[in-house]
Amino acid sequence: MNRVISSAIAGVIALAILMSTLFVVDQRQFAIVFALGEVKEVIKEPGLHFKLPPPFQNVIFLDKRILTLDTPEPDRFITAEKKNILVDAFVKWRIVDPRLYFISFGGDERRAQDRMAQIVKAALNDEITKRTVREVISGERGKVMDAIRNKVSEEAKQIGGQIIDVRLKRVDYVEQINNSVYERMKSERARVANELRSTGSAESEKIRADADRQRIVILAEAYRQAESVRGEGDAKAARIYAQAFGQNPEFYKFIRSLEAYRESFKTRSDVLVIDPNSEFLKYFKAPGGARK
Repeated sequence: MNRVISSAIAGVIALAILMSTLFVVDQRQFAIVFALGEVKEVIKEPGLHFKLPPPFQNVIFLDKRILTLDTPEPDRFITAEKKNILVDAFVKWRIVDPRLYFISFGGDERRAQDRMAQIVKAALNDEITKRTVREVISGERGKVMDAIRNKVSEEAKQIGGQIIDVRLKRVDYVEQINNSVYERMKSERARVANELRSTGSAESEKIRADADRQRIVILAEAYRQAESVRGEGDAKAARIYAQAFGQNPEFYKFIRSLEAYRESFKTRSDVLVIDPNSEFLKYFKAPGGARK
């Protein structure tokens, strides 16, 4: 019985030792086999692998995926104009040299992130201090990111990393000078608005004066044409009257007398006190104006 128990215990121990010599490398990981702090092997391919049981050899795993370093809060920098701005950036990076990375940080990801954050901050400071706020925000933002990426890439190679991308998420003034900036922008917009109003008022007066001038010219031209037409009409009427008078002078006198009567007796209450034998009433006496 004791022999069976001893065999079972030996089998369990042997199995435990065997299991401690096997490890699986995931396709998303690097594996580093080391003994007494010294790196013995770097495994980059996924699959089942062997090592000596602890404490002779141990293994740690490193993430080979693209990692993101995002600053918890914006950092303050000074531009070439001596203005304080807040910059919020993030970095995409990954481990490409596991051995160098392990030697640099002992596999401590927190130390690696802190070191990467220092590198990024130093590169940001170098580039921003050479440029104005306008250049950082819009004018040369792409150049700033490219320059920072190049500088950080050189530093990252020395610790076994590779920079994929560097982006500026937000660039803003510090809170203390935001109000002064907004007031300056407000004053500038008000000045532009006043200039536009003045220009518009001057243009409107110019257009109104031109319209009045054109109105006067048009009315004068219309009056001239109307007088010309009226003169031609009067002349034509005079010719017609002259022709009619020449054809029948007596009929013409009769028509003119009727018009005079009509103008003299507009209402029933009109009264004329004149001599009955007056020349004015001759067509009232008899047809043709003959006297009786």
